[in-house]
Amino acid sequence: MASASSTRLAALRTLLQNEGLDGLIVPHSDEFLGEYTPACAERLAWLTGFTGSAGTAIVLPHTAAVFSDGRYITQMDQQVDGTCWQRLHISQTPPATWLKEQAKPQTRVGYDPRVMSVAELRPFAAQSGVTLIPTSRNLVDDIWTDRPAFPSAPACVHPLAFAGRSSAEKRQEVSAILTQNGQDAAILSDSASIAWLLNIRGSDIPCTPVVLAFALVHANNSVDLFIEPEKITANVKEWLGSSVRVHTPQEMEQVLATLKGKTVGVDPASNAVWFGQTLTRHGATVQEAPDPCLLPKARKNKVEQMGMRTAHLRDGVALCRFLHWLDTEGRNCTELEAATQLDAFRAEGKDYKEESFPAISGSGPNGAIIHYRVTPESDRKLQDNEVYLIDSGGQYPEGTTDVTRTIWTGPDAPSASLKDVFTRVLKGNLRLGRARFPVGTKGHALDALARFDLWQAGLDYDHGTGHGVGSFLSVHEGPARISKMPSPITLEEGMVISNEPGFYNPGAYGIRLETLVMIRPGNMPHSDRAFLEFETLTLAPFDRRLIDLTLLGPEDTAVLDAYHAQILDQVGPHLPSDAQKWLKTACAPLKRA
Repeated sequence: MASASSTRLAALRTLLQNEGLDGLIVPHSDEFLGEYTPACAERLAWLTGFTGSAGTAIVLPHTAAVFSDGRYITQMDQQVDGTCWQRLHISQTPPATWLKEQAKPQTRVGYDPRVMSVAELRPFAAQSGVTLIPTSRNLVDDIWTDRPAFPSAPACVHPLAFAGRSSAEKRQEVSAILTQNGQDAAILSDSASIAWLLNIRGSDIPCTPVVLAFALVHANNSVDLFIEPEKITANVKEWLGSSVRVHTPQEMEQVLATLKGKTVGVDPASNAVWFGQTLTRHGATVQEAPDPCLLPKARKNKVEQMGMRTAHLRDGVALCRFLHWLDTEGRNCTELEAATQLDAFRAEGKDYKEESFPAISGSGPNGAIIHYRVTPESDRKLQDNEVYLIDSGGQYPEGTTDVTRTIWTGPDAPSASLKDVFTRVLKGNLRLGRARFPVGTKGHALDALARFDLWQAGLDYDHGTGHGVGSFLSVHEGPARISKMPSPITLEEGMVISNEPGFYNPGAYGIRLETLVMIRPGNMPHSDRAFLEFETLTLAPFDRRLIDLTLLGPEDTAVLDAYHAQILDQVGPHLPSDAQKWLKTACAPLKRA
């Protein structure tokens, strides 16, 4: 019997032939180009079976391929039918390169200009011998007969008590950026940018509290918002004020046509190709420039900074209750049961909304799948004497959390080799976390701090070390990052970023230790330069059973003891007596032999 993937692939090829096309590019992204998409836009998953949050598929008459990065290679191998799809590492075999090698001369390859960014399409356009054809609709939707409906929940107000700054203040800041860039307006497709700018939130995407919309922000402080009418209640309409004009999505081209002779900013990474094509057709000048909300959004104001601390304290209470439960009542539970229990502990806390992403709950070999997502089919029982990795986060009105801890299930002691690797990952986390660096430093300058001790043992990990995190927004927020890849963005005061070195032994175990840190001024009184440092937000102990104290060393031991003392002081009073007793042991000073 043919698999669902092969049946859908065959149906798509028939449709392409009827449309006069030889191939099709199918990205993971939807019209809003976000990392996470509503169910109605999971076209890549429906067509290929691959559920990762980053990937691309290309279909040709006699071959097809799915591409993703190092986080998802193992997952892709498990989910994608290898009899009809090639499964490729996107860095080792870029999609545009593969297409050039596989396509015959003058191959006509379709793409939906509403779901591909300028940056994503550009490598394909640079390949000779392939003719790119923009389609008038998304062709996958033609064969996806039971496609879910577009989300219909209304937008809601994000009060100043959490936002810290009014929308008018934010629009004034963004307008100044546009004026400085010589732009009359800029396109916003990123729902997180729109939510931040207008101080609204929503529930259109699981785990990310945004409402799906487009916006045109003008240099005169006004905004054109394109959104389904039922999403704007009278309360939200009043909150937005008269400077925000509300339109239906169908009116977007009509409004863009009024920009003839104007200069409009289009972010090549976050805006679909369609915008540049449409603006040019109507006589506007398109200027490629970053989303003007990215940096202001990333620099958390004082209210947001305090909110992040509040959210992480609440989250720390839930995490410590979970770690206590796992060590006592939860032994030999399943991965799904563990993730469900952690979410239940979070839900018992004040104002918890939802997870900030589906928990990565991986035991033994599943922990080696960097972005593993447990399902009823893959659910595995935690075994004795193995490694369990739990990567999860929560959404609170005050802020967003993201934390990973790696736990030994016992009862026997872990091997010396496992403790060695765990401790090297831990040393990387501690080394990066206590770094001080000059103002103007970019993330790639710090990346080696997290990898240094792994490198000394010939080890490494195939993902970035740090990503930005939003304030009751996306758990993955640009533009700052810490990774090997060079970045033009400097690390600035108020940014919240993850610190997550790891190591993965396929088929055996995965180790990742992630804490969130917030950038603050560094205390360097004897320096004539301004410095920055990290404030650790996450409050959850590291598993002392996996630590090799001889490798950890006295300096790292002192740093870890101080961190554990902070957890005990801040989280301990909020725990039940049995969990509090457990935390005292988990956070007790480490004793060197």
